[in-house]
Amino acid sequence: MAISCFSNVDEYGFERPSDFNYNSYEEFMSDYLKVLARRAKKWADIIGKGKSLERSITIKRYVRKGIPGEHRGMVWLLVSGGEDLKIANPDLYQRLLQGPHNSQVAEIIRTDLPRTFPDNIFFNNTVNHQYQLYNILLAFAHSNETVGYCQGLNYIAGLLLLVTKNEETSFWLLKVLVEKILPDYYTPTMDGLLTDIDVLAELVKLKIPDVYNHVTGLGLPWAVITTKWFICLFAEVLPIETTLRIWDCLFYEGNKIIFRVALTLIKRNRDNLLACDDFALLAECFKDITKDKIVLQCHNFMQSVFKLPGSLSKNKIESLRTNVSQTRAMNKPQR
Repeated sequence: MAISCFSNVDEYGFERPSDFNYNSYEEFMSDYLKVLARRAKKWADIIGKGKSLERSITIKRYVRKGIPGEHRGMVWLLVSGGEDLKIANPDLYQRLLQGPHNSQVAEIIRTDLPRTFPDNIFFNNTVNHQYQLYNILLAFAHSNETVGYCQGLNYIAGLLLLVTKNEETSFWLLKVLVEKILPDYYTPTMDGLLTDIDVLAELVKLKIPDVYNHVTGLGLPWAVITTKWFICLFAEVLPIETTLRIWDCLFYEGNKIIFRVALTLIKRNRDNLLACDDFALLAECFKDITKDKIVLQCHNFMQSVFKLPGSLSKNKIESLRTNVSQTRAMNKPQR
């Protein structure tokens, strides 16, 4: 068997799984490296010439085709509005770190640190990364006491830190995600998260009705299938570079991208899902669809994300959210 030219650890410090297909990955990367080189040159031209990164058809197209790793932190801040928040409160992060701090919140965060990406060499072998992650989560918890600290935020903040390599940048990006892009996902009631899981179910009903009927008929709750997709934004679910390509679009276009990714995974694996004839097999199949061979080919996968689900307007999503919220309110037990 030929020896792979790729390490068993990726550039972000994640160990590749034991069943990782190096041959397929090398075949994909032989073409994707050329794509990366072209994208890097185009982004360098925009950034180097001081051109605006304000919202435009061109920037949207560039973001969808991928932001080079070395520019991700800066571009995410600019296109998401995080830079504006930072400029308005330039010393907020340092003030939050100075305290005072809620000792109970601090202890919960400390408990979760060792559980964050246990297969990542940076979090496993260096105290520095865990210390920085602790700072980010502690500062955020005290900047937004409604959310405080919620399990799942450690994975998001940890990945932000691995990408940006900067505590404060990661803090501001976390604020943008939790407070602007994903409102009410991480609050104690998680109303936003529960609503969007139901919205995804409605979208599957509209676009892939036989799968919706099959899942519903076998009694598998959509929350069991998709909660981790939403709460971790596909971190620890899809390959790292694919996740980051999704996050490129998330910071620019908002959480509509989560629905597109979910619908693409389900639609591509429609036949396999319909072939499962009991609850347990179907639940296992939903885990397997995140290992679909195309998800490793991040460029091809992202192209399919914007084609396969068909049209998906913000107005349609907002309309479904309103309907779902009203239904949930009516069905809520009266005290």
